[in-house]
Amino acid sequence: MDTYGIIGYPLKHSLSRKTFTEKFQNEGIDAEYLNFEIPDISLFAEIIHSRPTLKGLNVTIPYKEKIIPYLNDLDSRTKEIGAVNVIKVTHINGETKLVGYNSDIIGFQNSIEPLINKEKHHKALILGTGGASKAVQGGLRNLGVECLYVSRAPQKGQISYKDIDKEILDEYTIIVNASPVGTFPNVDEAPAIPYHLLTANHLLYDLVYNPSETKFLRLGKEQGATVTNGAEMFKLQAVAAWKIWNE
Repeated sequence: MDTYGIIGYPLKHSLSRKTFTEKFQNEGIDAEYLNFEIPDISLFAEIIHSRPTLKGLNVTIPYKEKIIPYLNDLDSRTKEIGAVNVIKVTHINGETKLVGYNSDIIGFQNSIEPLINKEKHHKALILGTGGASKAVQGGLRNLGVECLYVSRAPQKGQISYKDIDKEILDEYTIIVNASPVGTFPNVDEAPAIPYHLLTANHLLYDLVYNPSETKFLRLGKEQGATVTNGAEMFKLQAVAAWKIWNE
């Protein structure tokens, strides 16, 4: 039996195990999918050593960047992004090789593209600067959308949440929540932006898919904005991950 799984902390929000387990059952695939909820990335090596049947892993918060030093190689696009959410594991002549990929960019780009109105959606605010935000930036860049990072501790070229005002929101009409804020079970939380300044010209995209309607999306919808969650992105990146593991 082949083994697949996901590493992250925490994992109570993740639907990956349910999704892949159902796939294996429905398609008669002799495989298992496990949650590896590790509080520190240093525990990753033990997962690899203790699972000789491991063929692939998903990577989620907070390890999409921290995992890179533990890998043997990255594919070219993932090197540019600097974040990994898929690891292909191969065992050849007694040696294990780990190669990192990023299927988030595929899932995000393909899911947001139909929602972008080229007449009014030219610039985007990316809320959060973690590993997921890099895939978001890559996808938006491929679609010709200029991006600006928003951070609680902004570095050069970024802004803070308190800097977001009407002038910024008039210019940046796409807002992507690439942070974990609002993820189950913390469903009463939302990124600290001035929601009362949003309009029908805005597109709000939340990478969070559990719950299906986050507070971020609900507050945006109340102002007439177009809103969507990360459910389709999750499905598309999962399909891409399976192809990577088995190509």
